Amino acid sequence: MNKRTRIELQLTQTDKILEIFGWISVFGIWTLTLTNYFELPEIIPTHYNGTGEADGFGNKSNIFALPIISTILFIGLTILNKNSHVFNYPSEITEENDLHQYTNATRMMRVLKLVIVLIFGLIVFRTIQNVNGNADGLGNWFLPLTMALIFIPMIYFLINANRKKKTTE
Repeated sequence: MNKRTRIELQLTQTDKILEIFGWISVFGIWTLTLTNYFELPEIIPTHYNGTGEADGFGNKSNIFALPIISTILFIGLTILNKNSHVFNYPSEITEENDLHQYTNATRMMRVLKLVIVLIFGLIVFRTIQNVNGNADGLGNWFLPLTMALIFIPMIYFLINANRKKKTTE
């Protein structure tokens, strides 16, 4: 970390939109959970295997784990994102590249925060559909979709970080 410079990053329009959609998603997962909680049966799916089939069941109060965890992750990553100088980077941070690297890394974190909440919200939604008889598990598409939603942005932002590295060398 070698005493990296600390920069107060200005949010771009894209950053503001990602933050707004993230907070809307956090409130959305809570709304979805709370509005459907009392209609849930006492026993609901609490775990799904790799093919999206329910393989664990428990009390309906377990559904609150998803909005609680996603909210804690979202807020924690929001706080961490204010300290981009402590992140790990694929190249040395210099005065020439610090603004680009910090902006790129914080935007990646914003995208991943949104993705996390959307994935957790999708699990809540599909669980509610399951217990209402409108779905059978998460679907075999869920795991590939989740992996794509996580890894495609990460790869994009890592390529973007390395692209700038090559232009400054």
